[in-house]
Amino acid sequence: MTWVVIIALAAIVFALLVFVFKMPRAGWEITGAALLFGLAGYAVQGHPGVPGVPKAAVENQRIADATMLQMRQQMGARFSENQSWLLVADALVRQGQFRASADFLSHAVSLHPNDPDLWVALGNSLTGHSDGTITPAAKYAFDRAARINPAHPGPPFFEGMALVQSGHLAQGRAMWADLLKRSPPDAAFHADLAARLARLDQLIAMSEGKGPPPVSPDAVPADAQPGATPPAR
Repeated sequence: MTWVVIIALAAIVFALLVFVFKMPRAGWEITGAALLFGLAGYAVQGHPGVPGVPKAAVENQRIADATMLQMRQQMGARFSENQSWLLVADALVRQGQFRASADFLSHAVSLHPNDPDLWVALGNSLTGHSDGTITPAAKYAFDRAARINPAHPGPPFFEGMALVQSGHLAQGRAMWADLLKRSPPDAAFHADLAARLARLDQLIAMSEGKGPPPVSPDAVPADAQPGATPPAR
């Protein structure tokens, strides 16, 4: 009976991905293989008759920020043609399995080396695996994405985020300020980035003992200043 339920759940998941989330046909094979691999693993190691015991995740217990995943999806929607890979990788990240996501995306970029969104996602997974600290491998992934498509906002935004989390505030600020300067005011991430940059400026000023400074009008556009009316979307 247990096997009937498990196989039925796998079939339902596959059907949802195909018919509800409109997964591209190119991703059917890899997704089906992933589900079959999971079933095979359960057949080898599963013990449905043994009582369950709560256990912390092997990787870590730090779950990914859902807002960051949403922003990466918004920034990369126009660039990536391999959404099925990102769908699986994001699911792993939501469970805190950054190493598994990075391994999965490493294989993805080996098959699709010219997809900037896959490289951005790989950089994020590598950064998450190192507890928010940017590593040479993560920096390479972000830089590779930027070289493939300089117009992609994801690489400078998320590399800047990783630099700030790693304590490199000035470097992170420079990347964000440049991205904000060259981004159209009606971009979905524009106001959020402006607010982050303003908070970062305050943090840098406080770390230098200057206290929170007034926000520079050159750094933050009018639509992101307090009391301003946001532009029509």
